Amino acid sequence: MIDHSARHYAARTHEKMREVLMDPAAPGPAVHYHMTRGGSAQRNVTCWEPGTVGGEYIKTYGHYHVGDLDETYWILLGEGVAIIQKRAEGPDGPIDDEIDGIYAVHVKAGDAIYMPCGWGHLVVNTSATYLVTADDSPVDFGEKDAVSLPGHADYEPVRKMGGFAYFVAERDGRPALVRNPRYRKVPEIGIIEARDYPLKRPG
Repeated sequence: MIDHSARHYAARTHEKMREVLMDPAAPGPAVHYHMTRGGSAQRNVTCWEPGTVGGEYIKTYGHYHVGDLDETYWILLGEGVAIIQKRAEGPDGPIDDEIDGIYAVHVKAGDAIYMPCGWGHLVVNTSATYLVTADDSPVDFGEKDAVSLPGHADYEPVRKMGGFAYFVAERDGRPALVRNPRYRKVPEIGIIEARDYPLKRPG
């Protein structure tokens, strides 16, 4: 039997994450989170390290969905905050520094959260433990670096803006939203519970 495990695992390093941190110069762990990719059939599993980097909780890099694709995340262990945002549409396509819709959703073990077509998302670990999720995103293992950067995901607008519209930082031992100043237009929001999140899978 051929061992394909190397194709399924990827780690997101601190050096890569510097591009989207609230404080890119802050020290952090060598690896922020670990990904094991199985695709829609086997599911994908992500495990976040606990802790903060420059006061910001450890998070995923974040990406926008490309094409007609949505996904669901199931929270298996720990708790965190999911940021889901949608760019404004201009005559030439999405406007990277203008956000039309955005939610910050507190999630915990047992919750499921839907990520719609056309929206971007990232997830932050606010627990003292690992945060572990499963999701049903497809993965094309024929692509170069398919595990880390699947073809359904666009990371470039997030890199360009230095992260999402809000960072999730620790303030007095609790998560708080900190506006990313690179964005020109962003709605004011607070952190809501998963039961109050209005975006649901159709049907």
